[in-house]
Amino acid sequence: MEKGGTTNSLNDFFKEEYHSLKGYVRSKIGDTVDSDAEDIIQEVALRIFSRPKDALPITNIGGFVYSAIRNRIIDVMRTKKEKIDDERTLENLWTEFAGLFYDGQESHFSEPLKERLKVAILELKPAYKAIIIAVDFEGYTYREIAEETGISLGTLMSRRHRAISILSKNLASKKEV
Repeated sequence: MEKGGTTNSLNDFFKEEYHSLKGYVRSKIGDTVDSDAEDIIQEVALRIFSRPKDALPITNIGGFVYSAIRNRIIDVMRTKKEKIDDERTLENLWTEFAGLFYDGQESHFSEPLKERLKVAILELKPAYKAIIIAVDFEGYTYREIAEETGISLGTLMSRRHRAISILSKNLASKKEV
């Protein structure tokens, strides 16, 4: 099959199977900070469409794409950071994060305040929630996230800035004196 035919077939496959591919990825890992289903699919598609012209032709497009996605999921899972299990560390992270919204004070914040902050984070759009959790709680750097997801550093920084702005607005009326 000629290169143009393969490209058209790949285009058709991704258009027709996008939702199935997304469901497949989510069934394996779900949407988490470092493994958003759409990001994985887009990264795999980019790699496939960027193949050299002299690469072997793809004879089974579906098998090839699903195999590439499965391999990318394995890569993501291998590089996943450890979750924070230490209660004290997690409590310190919540206190530091709460300090972003309350004049940077390092004092202890009340449990109701921390709970409101947790609820506000959960109410954020998935991309915003993901960047807050990745940077502020899981300790990822913007560069690590960019390398894993293919999302530019500027976009990641912008998302976090917008997320913090939204959290600030949501918490402003509930601020403790």
